Amino acid sequence: MADMNPPLQHRRAALSALMADLWAACWPMRHAGLVRQLAGRDVTERFRGQWLGWAWLVLAPLLMVAVYTLVLRHAMGVRWGGAGPAADAASGWVGDVDFAVRLMCALLPFNWLAECVARGPRLVGDVPHLVKKVVFPLEVLPWVVAVAALVPLGAGLAVTLAVQGLAMGSLPVTVLWLPLVWLPLWPLGLGLMWVLAAVGTYVKDVAQLVAPALGALLFLSPVFYELRTLPTGLRDALSWSPLAVVMEQTRAVVVMGQAPDGLVLLAALAVGLGVAAVGAALFQRVRAGFADVV
Repeated sequence: MADMNPPLQHRRAALSALMADLWAACWPMRHAGLVRQLAGRDVTERFRGQWLGWAWLVLAPLLMVAVYTLVLRHAMGVRWGGAGPAADAASGWVGDVDFAVRLMCALLPFNWLAECVARGPRLVGDVPHLVKKVVFPLEVLPWVVAVAALVPLGAGLAVTLAVQGLAMGSLPVTVLWLPLVWLPLWPLGLGLMWVLAAVGTYVKDVAQLVAPALGALLFLSPVFYELRTLPTGLRDALSWSPLAVVMEQTRAVVVMGQAPDGLVLLAALAVGLGVAAVGAALFQRVRAGFADVV
């Protein structure tokens, strides 16, 4: 009976091959050692030759949040919608800390995703010596970037929680939900890197579009404001963004001491997994021609 319908056999074989490629890209456990090695090298190279070296992991987020707080809160008079401007201004340094922590709750996940997206278009072109190795699993390159970007993310989180804990006297127990809150970012970042690497390897102009796109994303995401302050239509549209969901839920568990919204996170995770599946499929489909263009 199998010989009676060869087109069906071909479709099943193609589907099986696609699922195998997706599984290899999205769950590269057999290459876990390779990912750790390359990610460690990536982090080390980032600070090699710098006078302050690894200290920048702490200094960078401190300087960033200090500048944002000074410019936005004191120079531009930006206030969070909750307490009124008078009450917020009267809170002094405690208000500064609250403002800074709310900013960092959004900037930390944004910076992790921005690191992934910024490197996506050049992910394959930057390692031509690996592309020409037939046995090298190119699909793990986004994993290397994502794992390496966890180091500054973790350092920034430690600084943020330390500042809040010292200023407020304690941290809400709900911060333990953070790994679950940030989970939707992982497939989203991997998926975007697979897409950008697949397209950017052939179309070099893509790399030039990333910086303005990230700048627009910074202001379209609830970094400097809360979603509930936006008009209904725009708020509903942004509520489907996994990044916006992660930002809002991070503030909920870190600042307000609230448990995360499980349904909202589940929806964000589903969107992220969809992006990852599309990205992995596209990457595996076009990777055969990488060696001809790098």
